[in-house]
Amino acid sequence: MHKNFEEVVEPGSKEAELLSEIDLVRLPRHVAIIMDGNGRWAKLRGKPRVFGHREGAESVRAILDTFGRLEIEVVTLFAFSTENWKRPAEEVDALMQMLKYYIGQELESVHRNNIRFRAIGKIDGLDEGVQAELRRAEDRTVENTGTLINVALNYGGRAEIVEAAINACERLLSEDRPVSDLSEDDIEENLYTRGLPEVDLMIRTSGEMRISNFLLWQIAYSEIYVTETLFPDFRREEILKAIVEYQRRDRRFGGVEESAEA
Repeated sequence: MHKNFEEVVEPGSKEAELLSEIDLVRLPRHVAIIMDGNGRWAKLRGKPRVFGHREGAESVRAILDTFGRLEIEVVTLFAFSTENWKRPAEEVDALMQMLKYYIGQELESVHRNNIRFRAIGKIDGLDEGVQAELRRAEDRTVENTGTLINVALNYGGRAEIVEAAINACERLLSEDRPVSDLSEDDIEENLYTRGLPEVDLMIRTSGEMRISNFLLWQIAYSEIYVTETLFPDFRREEILKAIVEYQRRDRRFGGVEESAEA
């Protein structure tokens, strides 16, 4: 078992068994997670949707701890989409208040664990109080060298690509170059994730078979793992199952094995 887990995983447990199956040399560099199912989890228990979001925060803690111990380079969490503004105002307000609360509660723990925090998306469209807390978290952890946690807020994949294309074209024109010179590299240099490895593993909880406008450019060759587990139940054992399944995949990036016939 990985030494980083000795204090939190009991020998002989299912988690220990899963850890023994993981090849630490072939871990994904970048994992993205669509955190879905909080509302359904709450409904099944006769609770309001916000109750599910609160419980989902415990799963975020498990993700930070587990991927931090595995020394995954980047984790991107889909926290609030541009479409989520369509939800009832009281739910949106509660989500924003929870975000500020949990940043306040968890920031020092995140910092102590050498995790770097960053928010991506149209952050200027959020409440000023939320923006201030996000900036505080980024500033506090900017020098950390461990896992980078991207939290996607007011985020939409199509909008990101459009914004990246506009910025790239403006740069070309400022250099007296034709827009026809636009390349994939130009787009990538203007994405929120510029400079980061592409997503190796995309995880979606709750069993829904869609990507919901999340990191459309970055997941071109991602392995996609969908679990029926609702996000509030997505804890360490489920996280490790996703890594084990990822390592069972044959990643060819559009090519074929040398021994295979064309």
